[in-house]
Formats: sequence, structure tokens, C-alpha cells
Amino acid sequence: MSDISIAPGIGISSTGLDAESLRMKVLANNMANAQAYGPDGEPYRRREVVFAERLNDALGSSDPASALGGVKVQEIVESDMPFKVVYRPGHPYADEEGFVKMPNVNTVEEMVDMMSASRSFQANLAAVKMSKSMANEALDLLKN
Repeated sequence: MSDISIAPGIGISSTGLDAESLRMKVLANNMANAQAYGPDGEPYRRREVVFAERLNDALGSSDPASALGGVKVQEIVESDMPFKVVYRPGHPYADEEGFVKMPNVNTVEEMVDMMSASRSFQANLAAVKMSKSMANEALDLLKN
């Protein structure tokens, strides 16, 4: 009998589902705060999700594929993009010259990133469904 298993594929896809779900939450938070300021008067700074590979402990294994473990969120960092400065003399956070630092969130870019994250989520979900279908087919073959 072979050591072939579909469980690792489902596990790897589920890490992608988790990572993309968190990415969508961060993107939604960015859009919700696109015009927000902190209590100190500083504009909201866009946050970005940093992904990293997740490797399993493959010591003693002759199969390089056994080291694969999917993806993980390494960290959520604040963007270093500069704030946009606009002239709004009546704004409560305007400086003495009437300029205001605006949050560095571009809602168009956030929507494009959201679509990308959504498609990646859908692709991982399709992979899980396909793995489940293959497992059911294999079980049906064993029954007959």
C-alpha cells in the first residue's frame, strides 16, 4: 500500500484560507479608517499583511514534499508610504499654514487588493473541495 495522502493538501489549502481571511479583514479595516485620525491627531497609517512559508519538521524524511506546510501570516506591518498633504485650513488637524496630513489609504488600491485576496481565498476553497471530491471517489472505488 502507498503512503499517498490527500490530507496534507487540504491542510496546506486551509492555511491559505486562514491567511487570506485575515488579509481581507486587514484590508476592510484600512478602508474603514481611510479618513480616520488617532486621539493624538495623527492620521491612520495603512496596515499590510506579510506572508511567509510554513515548513513542517521534515527531519529524517526522504520526501522533500513533506516539508511543505502552506502559508502563514508572519506579521502585520504599518505601511511606510508617506501621508498625502492637502490644503484644508478649516480642518481640526490643519497646521498653522492650513495643511493637513491625510491617512495613506488609497481606497482603489484597497479594493484591488480585496479582489485579489478574495480570488485567492476562492482558489484555496476550490482546492479543498477538489481534495474532498478525490477522497470520496477513492472511497467509492474501494467499496466496489
